[in-house]
Amino acid sequence: MELRQLEYFVAVAETRSFTRAAERVHISQSGVSAQIRQLERELGAELFDRSARAARLTAAGRAALGPARAALAAAGAVGRAVEEVTGLVRGRLTVGMVAGCTLTPLFEALAAFHAAHPGVAVELLEDGSDRLLDRVRDGSLDLALAGTATAAPEGLEAMTVVSEPIVAAVPPGHPLAARGRIRLRDLDGLPVACMPAGTGLRAVFDEACAARGARPAVVVQAGAADALADLAARGLGVAVLTASMAERHRDRLTALPIADATAPALLALVWRSPASPAVREALRCCRRAFAVEPRPAPAG
Repeated sequence: MELRQLEYFVAVAETRSFTRAAERVHISQSGVSAQIRQLERELGAELFDRSARAARLTAAGRAALGPARAALAAAGAVGRAVEEVTGLVRGRLTVGMVAGCTLTPLFEALAAFHAAHPGVAVELLEDGSDRLLDRVRDGSLDLALAGTATAAPEGLEAMTVVSEPIVAAVPPGHPLAARGRIRLRDLDGLPVACMPAGTGLRAVFDEACAARGARPAVVVQAGAADALADLAARGLGVAVLTASMAERHRDRLTALPIADATAPALLALVWRSPASPAVREALRCCRRAFAVEPRPAPAG
């Protein structure tokens, strides 16, 4: 008795047709018929009543169907168990990262993953956040660190690693510099330096402005926070940054909280579900590196 014979038997039982079963298992009808005849000889009983137009199970066939399905399920489980192991012995993990974003914990996590699973090649690519999310969705990336405006990007699983308010950063002597905080409308009529569309920070800023009816003029765009800070320090625009980005330039810029921009800019690890063994292991390393507690399993 062979697994393929059981597979053909279940296919005929479920489709009630030798022809449709052959299409399902991608062999000829005569091949299916021959293998089931062989199975019937080995079992000593006919499994189908062939006198009707549809292939109907005999009493022996009905008795055999449950165990046949269980045998196929068990064989599949064996294959998956081996795949769980070999997937972490050899293979490839492709990780995306926001261009210009240097987060030491991510590199520490990837180093820990590589040390534990040296047979898995790790590939790290940079791109804009929107494109990273799309590439995780289409499967060309296994995992990505991307800026987002929401904690759960559509169609993806996510683990937030950074959540910060956005601020306006200006040099000393700027008209806004003496204020303790500002509102979005205070930026109307002023040149603004911000990250380009497609980034998480820009999405948060644009959504906040739309909600408050503010219309600042984004006249300078750059994908790197340091570039925005340099431009702002030279008076080319009010830089819209996260609090930690601005903090790195506190010697030349004043960070002003934006009172009515309440939604934080998020940086999250995103992946598709179900996650592969390599992605699950990489996420475990990331949780340790970023000190993120695993989410509890949903009740029920």
